[in-house]
Amino acid sequence: MTDLHVGDVAPDFTLRDQFGQDVTLSSFIGSKAVVIFFYPFAFSGVCTGELTGIADRLDEFLTFDSEVLAISCDPIYSVRSFADSDNLNFSLLSDFWPHGEVSRAFEVFDEKKGCPRRSSYVIGKDGRITWAVHNAMADGRDLDEHLRELQAAAEG
Repeated sequence: MTDLHVGDVAPDFTLRDQFGQDVTLSSFIGSKAVVIFFYPFAFSGVCTGELTGIADRLDEFLTFDSEVLAISCDPIYSVRSFADSDNLNFSLLSDFWPHGEVSRAFEVFDEKKGCPRRSSYVIGKDGRITWAVHNAMADGRDLDEHLRELQAAAEG
């Protein structure tokens, strides 16, 4: 099942953000490196801690050369409520329908739980995967490590 590798072109997608606006991964090619945070569920403990941690350090994550996308299978209305309640002022994307299609393309969909696993990808400006990490559902991510990998991709 692990067909995606570092160096591969990332699967393109268009998903709606918390404001109902389309966000397309390939629109960043040539201009920005992108870090994609797949997270299981809005309002869950570890996810809330991780995403508020990103929001607290957003100036480090978002630069002229980088972008942050967080993806769950929650419906847009839940994602909007989550963003509003925790002041998450970056793109939260809904992979609700077709349910988990993008999560499946990135090979992180948990069929038994119906949600993405806690996984991250960094996509370089050329649209290729430069780094990936997959955490256990209960284990929060190392945001410092994510920043280092995103900055390396943005500079490269």
